[in-house]
Amino acid sequence: MKNLSELDKKHFIHPTSSIQQQQENGPKVIMEKGDGIFLTDNNGNAYMDAMSSLWNVNIGHGRKELADAAAQQMEKLAFSSAFSTFSHEPAIRLAEKIASIAPSGLNAVFFTSGGSESNDSAIKLTRHYWKIQGQPDRRKIIGLKRAYHGVAAASTSATGIPEFWGMAGHMVTDFTHADTPYGTGTEKAIKSLRLTIEAEGAEKVAAVMAEPIQGAGGVLIPPEDYLQKVRALCDEYGILFIADEVITGFGRTGKMFGLENWGVTPDLMTFAKGVTSGYLPLGGVIVSDHIHEVLKEKSAGTLFHGFTYSGHPTAASVALENIDIIEQEDLVENARNMGEEMLKGFQQIKADLDIIGDVRSVGLLGAVELMQDPDSNQNFSPDLQAAPKVIEALFQRGVICRPVRFDGTDIICFAPPIVINRSEVKQMVEKFHDAVSAMRKQLVF
Repeated sequence: MKNLSELDKKHFIHPTSSIQQQQENGPKVIMEKGDGIFLTDNNGNAYMDAMSSLWNVNIGHGRKELADAAAQQMEKLAFSSAFSTFSHEPAIRLAEKIASIAPSGLNAVFFTSGGSESNDSAIKLTRHYWKIQGQPDRRKIIGLKRAYHGVAAASTSATGIPEFWGMAGHMVTDFTHADTPYGTGTEKAIKSLRLTIEAEGAEKVAAVMAEPIQGAGGVLIPPEDYLQKVRALCDEYGILFIADEVITGFGRTGKMFGLENWGVTPDLMTFAKGVTSGYLPLGGVIVSDHIHEVLKEKSAGTLFHGFTYSGHPTAASVALENIDIIEQEDLVENARNMGEEMLKGFQQIKADLDIIGDVRSVGLLGAVELMQDPDSNQNFSPDLQAAPKVIEALFQRGVICRPVRFDGTDIICFAPPIVINRSEVKQMVEKFHDAVSAMRKQLVF
């Protein structure tokens, strides 16, 4: 049998990875199996998956129920197109189910294969919505700095992290970014958004696009009144509000959807990741009743947008089983309760160690900031690689986590599976405390 590491280097171009690092060292780890919140590599080493892999394995690894749901559907109808109004029961049932758990007034679903496709679709549907109403100049999309919406053409441009533009540049025009409330507060952020709308011309703005909590930007939780004021500003100028719930959906924040924490309803809401807990690729866009009525009345002819796997019957069956598990096992409430435990642990680490700045979480979506001097808000020098060093120390202790290092910050993000229990939270926090303590000796001179 050929060496897997050498085959990886020769044939596998990894997403969001250093190609040079891969060629020098091979894959960091080759995973073989998963069970609950743990992953095991092909050498038998076990790791706590404190990120749910890519924020997405909500109900944990190794759930036989999802494998059974996929197998049963594959035996019956593995795939069938949803183009040209062809349909099948799993997609119909899943659309109905998602409408039943979404915020009130969101009842129609367009399916995709994942988050990037979902956000691209929301942008195209928004522009189409305005075009069929005789306002084709409403094309501008206003996002937020440090937002992440994906890596497809439009979603890359909507993303507010410049590093994601560097590879190939802006793929689509008519995108701009207002300030996030992170570090500035609601008043300044809303002022920035208002000024951006007025600078672009409200009559040319199609939508404001935002995550309830900015995930890849560093788990940036907005002030209590921020999202309500975004909603009000959109209403004031007659602009649509697109909410990116790709990370925050399906229980992650202690609510079924993240915006429910602030009582805000968008015009369009995108989802992916937790809808199947990553067991199969699936995403979508939920649109408001008003938008759906406009589409039904004025979108004449074929809607020239769709993906081969839109409404994939096997993925839809897995999603239905996944949502049923979330509901039957009360995992939304578990995310809320275990999130409180996780935050208490972070707060204790902050009290114990003098290089911890802000600690925060909503449900099981949390972050800890590393700082040279938290009292003066002084970050570590980027050359010290503070967050990557802590991440490696965590890995050596059997915990997989994620660093964020934009705009001079060193942030450690946490999003463990929402099936995590109290003892596992305690174990995760203790290992994190130990890792930060060990790295402090290298970071503080």
